[in-house]
Amino acid sequence: MGVLVAVLGAAVLHAVWNAVAHAVPDRAGGFALLALSSGVCGSVAVAVTGLPPAHAWPYIIASVLLHLAYYGGLLASYQLGQFSQVYPLARGTSPWVVAVVAIVVLHQRPVPLELAGVLLISAGLIGLVLVGGRPSRRQAPALLAAFGTGLMIAAYTVVDGVAVHKIDLATYIGWVFMLQGFIVPLLVLWWRGPGFLRQDRSAMYAGLGGGLVSLAAYGLVLWAQTRGTLASIAALRETSIIFGAIIGALFFGERFGPKRALAGSVVVAGIVLINLA
Repeated sequence: MGVLVAVLGAAVLHAVWNAVAHAVPDRAGGFALLALSSGVCGSVAVAVTGLPPAHAWPYIIASVLLHLAYYGGLLASYQLGQFSQVYPLARGTSPWVVAVVAIVVLHQRPVPLELAGVLLISAGLIGLVLVGGRPSRRQAPALLAAFGTGLMIAAYTVVDGVAVHKIDLATYIGWVFMLQGFIVPLLVLWWRGPGFLRQDRSAMYAGLGGGLVSLAAYGLVLWAQTRGTLASIAALRETSIIFGAIIGALFFGERFGPKRALAGSVVVAGIVLINLA
């Protein structure tokens, strides 16, 4: 039950920081501030934990590179599409990809109820993308960007899920967030110049606060991965999409409606099955 509560709490926090990132008018600048905030927190952890062992570096470097690709894909998705459409596709792609990798490559065998829950959650999340009808050709770039983002999520989930069983959790979180947290602003600075720092006060606070929320959310997920199977944790984490759809309806004026409620019910059924497994 503790793992379930932790991952669902992380899902709420994850939806909040994604909504914050979507709401900042200058999204590239918002991502840079968000990453900088989490990078500062990561550097505090690094100051306490010190250098990681030599065997940790391949995992840390791989995770940082995958997270950078994820940020780029997420930014492109938000620039091209609606929050309530691209966010579910990006997050809904991940659980079934992680489940396949966990079973085929890592030889983790979820029990039937757990696997059924993972599949239900994935189906409900993908259903959220389709509630508005068949996507048009104009939406294709946003959907492709979101799908690619989902593959990056699956990749870093697998890398991190293996790493936390071999490396001290605080050390791993600290180094990953410190490195990506300082690289992202440098990339935005190279791309945009120093103009992204000239945000209004509310956007500045939102970006910096979103970084703290992001760090807390992923810290909870990594802790849960030390105690549960990778596929079920990945699926439970992506219930953030339900919270994201609610946020989209309440704050961005995006429709929720009965079809979204039905897709959300499918996700809840998946959560119940995983909890019963």
